[in-house]
Amino acid sequence: MSNLKLGVEVVGAHNLLSKDGQGSSSPFVELHFDGQKFRTTIKEKDLDPAWNETFYFNVSDPNDLSSLTLEALVFNNNKSSQSKSSLGKVKINGSSFVPYSDAVVLHYPLEKAGVFSRTRGELGLKVFITDDPSVRVSNSFPATDSSSHIGSLSSLNDEPTQRVPDFISEPVANGKKGTRRTFHHLPNVKQQQQEPYSSFAESSQPIRFGPDQMKSTSQGPKVVQDPAEYSLKETSPVLGGGRIVGGRVVRGGRKSSTYDLVEPMQFLFVRVVKAKDLPSKDITGSLDPYVEVRVGNYKGVTQHFEKNQSPEWNTVFAFSKERMQSSVLDVVVKDKDMLKDDFVGIVRVDLHEVPTRVAPDSPLAPEWYRLENKKGEKKKGELMLAVWIGTQADEAFPDAFHTDVAGPIDMSVPSTQIRGKVYHSPRLWYVRVNVIEAQDLVVSEKNRIPDVFVKARIGSQFLRTKPIRSQTVNAMWNEDLMFVAAEPFEEHLILSVEDRVASNKDEALGVVIIPLTTVEKRADDRFVRSRWYNLQEPGSAEIEEPKKKEKFSSRIHLRVTLDGGYHVLDESTHYSSDLRPTAKQLWKPSIGILELGILNVDGLHPSKTRDGRGTTDTYCVAKYGHKWVRTRTVIDSLNPKFNEQYTWEVYDPATVLTVGVFDNGQLEEKVRIRVSTLETGRVYTHSYPLLILHPSGVKKMGELHLAIRFSCASMVNMMFLYSRPLLPKMHYVKPLSVTQQDMLRHQAVNIVAARLSRAEPPLRKEVVEYMSDADAHLWSMRRSKANFFRLMSVFSGLLSVGNWFGDVCMWKNPITTSLVHVLFLMLVCFPELILPTVFLYMCLIGLWNYQYRPRYPPHMNIRISHADSTHPDELDEEFDTFPTSRSSDLVRMRYDRLRSLAGRIQTVVGDVATQGERIQALLSWRDPRATVLFIIFCLLAAIVLYSTPFQIFAGLSGFYAMRHPRFRHKLPSAPLNFFRRLPAQTDSML
Repeated sequence: MSNLKLGVEVVGAHNLLSKDGQGSSSPFVELHFDGQKFRTTIKEKDLDPAWNETFYFNVSDPNDLSSLTLEALVFNNNKSSQSKSSLGKVKINGSSFVPYSDAVVLHYPLEKAGVFSRTRGELGLKVFITDDPSVRVSNSFPATDSSSHIGSLSSLNDEPTQRVPDFISEPVANGKKGTRRTFHHLPNVKQQQQEPYSSFAESSQPIRFGPDQMKSTSQGPKVVQDPAEYSLKETSPVLGGGRIVGGRVVRGGRKSSTYDLVEPMQFLFVRVVKAKDLPSKDITGSLDPYVEVRVGNYKGVTQHFEKNQSPEWNTVFAFSKERMQSSVLDVVVKDKDMLKDDFVGIVRVDLHEVPTRVAPDSPLAPEWYRLENKKGEKKKGELMLAVWIGTQADEAFPDAFHTDVAGPIDMSVPSTQIRGKVYHSPRLWYVRVNVIEAQDLVVSEKNRIPDVFVKARIGSQFLRTKPIRSQTVNAMWNEDLMFVAAEPFEEHLILSVEDRVASNKDEALGVVIIPLTTVEKRADDRFVRSRWYNLQEPGSAEIEEPKKKEKFSSRIHLRVTLDGGYHVLDESTHYSSDLRPTAKQLWKPSIGILELGILNVDGLHPSKTRDGRGTTDTYCVAKYGHKWVRTRTVIDSLNPKFNEQYTWEVYDPATVLTVGVFDNGQLEEKVRIRVSTLETGRVYTHSYPLLILHPSGVKKMGELHLAIRFSCASMVNMMFLYSRPLLPKMHYVKPLSVTQQDMLRHQAVNIVAARLSRAEPPLRKEVVEYMSDADAHLWSMRRSKANFFRLMSVFSGLLSVGNWFGDVCMWKNPITTSLVHVLFLMLVCFPELILPTVFLYMCLIGLWNYQYRPRYPPHMNIRISHADSTHPDELDEEFDTFPTSRSSDLVRMRYDRLRSLAGRIQTVVGDVATQGERIQALLSWRDPRATVLFIIFCLLAAIVLYSTPFQIFAGLSGFYAMRHPRFRHKLPSAPLNFFRRLPAQTDSML
């Protein structure tokens, strides 16, 4: 007899529908499986109940387990009528059952129990199978609806065989009173192994912040531990170049491949080219043909052509070889009809005879195949096909329709959006408009002193000058207005001179439209001649072409330029992926190649239900420089495999690659990799935890497996780059203010998002903003605390030195104190040894720390981000809308002002912490090339200072610090440039 049992832990429900007419419900759950039925206790007046009750079902036939279904029905108990009403249900197929070691708590959206029923919310279940003989099946109950039977379940814990272990009889973690109910729990050893994950799963319950919930919650915030599953893990996959062991490729006789950073995946490619001489089904000769390509249960469908007997499709379908369920390929030609499509002909191909194509072989030539009927007899009509087996290196792979789901792939717009693509963001320019003056303005009221200003617009960007009250018909401003524009220039620069005639009324005095294609471009700060533009009489409010008037003498003096010497910031400054100026003639040669292999994602949480089970439709987006890439969307898989490889040119090591995981546009999480933290030539294969912050706390959504390699073209050029300025020259010669940079960055992100959303398939605006960290400047108590503790960690070294010196003064260790006295006396007698000793000591520390250098790239760290110990109220504040929606108008104004101010303080604290962390990075080998340069400098400095009298060095240093401004340069010095390129822990901030 089999000991296999199905365990179901009913954790809790969230946001249930109210059924008692008083805004609440009294829910309980019924579990149905294999003819057995169990029921939980009733939670009175609770829309967010927590049960934490475990039941065990007997599996009568383990061979039929995959065909069985577990049903969890949520009901509302009505005491007055002794009845129950449905709140929703969850159905889980037996094919998704996993062992206890792999089971996690999943929150399933409730489905309707009937056609006319309503439902809302989700149910948290943990489902697993076990064959432990010590586990006994739970007691069932009679299939009646009497409340007496429901209440009798409370006496089950009194039986000796169903006693709950002592270590789990604790109050429920979500603040609700009562004890955890468990039936026949697993042995203690396994429970203790699962304890870290269980505590995290419990903390992932959603928390509500209504008045009643805040009053009933007596516990403080739960602290989520940082176990191994939230850390970076090194993997050793077998890729196209061989197995990766410790960052090195072990080929083992394996041939190298073009895609050597991903696992080779084989696909059956079917190219449907065209057809000819197709037979018609009626006397009119009309035929609306389309082709259905089928392998087992997987099929793809082309578009249909109306009244065409010789159609051309030229469509490629890709079938994953590991999912193929048949040895025969069926290509069926059908006639589109209103009710039922008619059969025209079929071509059958034996998959054992299909050739294998290895890139860079030429594409396989298509052939004509005679159509057959269902009996295998030849009939009229031919179909041109090409069938071959290839890998993701095949040139047909990006444009192929991937049949990842057992159903037809429609050729409509949603189907095209599942294919992977490479995008290039537009080249951005800063538009500088210097508004100098206006002459001969014509105002409506002659006796009133005009209050004149200039309003400028490019697309959705609006700026205005300060108002000038002029006694004459002339006005002078001499103000600079900055805009962002993208090539090709589709928008015009529109300037309007306006007069403030009342507190809420402006009157246009003249308009000028300047096409950006006519504006002069410059790559430096050279002087550009200004021009006088004739103002035209304003037209309607939505002015595109102003009314023309023969005699209108007003004009405006402008200096308009396209500044290409700047780098247009379109992402967070901490995670910049490109630092080049706009003008291409200022670009330097690339220093290396960055290669990324997106392998797969494991353990994703389901975000939707399909056929009664949880699933996801996942794709990845990677961004570096102007190049964005999007993988194909893997349909209906919680463990999608992508195995797609991409390449970028690297122009600066102080840049960051960002990879995000999405499910049909829903934000999952992103991973950042700074290029300077990668060793040259090493292959980094790691699984990155996908951590996302919810109002209920931090959650792990899965693990992203990546393979990364940075190859350097010239080590000398890359080392020299550490002494160059981080940003282009114009940022230092004519710097932009912080306010200007924030405003322009916001506009740049909007422009890039608008352009990429017009591609096919589009890259949604939410994805672009999320990858660019557009909202990273908003106030967050959690980030503020994290930055404060980062600052404290930076200065912890000084505090440790102070404590150590205090111990020396207190003679806690007489031997150490005596040695310090001797060293102090030597430095007093020979002051020239102070600096060389310090540099030599730092050189030795750097060499000593080499053995402790970081082996892994930085990743999201919930400890540093303080995501594991944040109070729910602080998370509610962080996820609040901006402006806030929690209070009245007056409080909202004050609250938003406080958040804005606190956000600036948060940024300043973070910048200070970044500088300190860069000092620590000098000798920590976080950036191995920078540490090598600094160690060499320390060694040379020690040698020079040992041979140079201290008085000479001190005198030269003083004179250099007090040198005349004529001998100073506007660009920062090489040491400062080197320091600004050092990495900090901003890469690990969540």
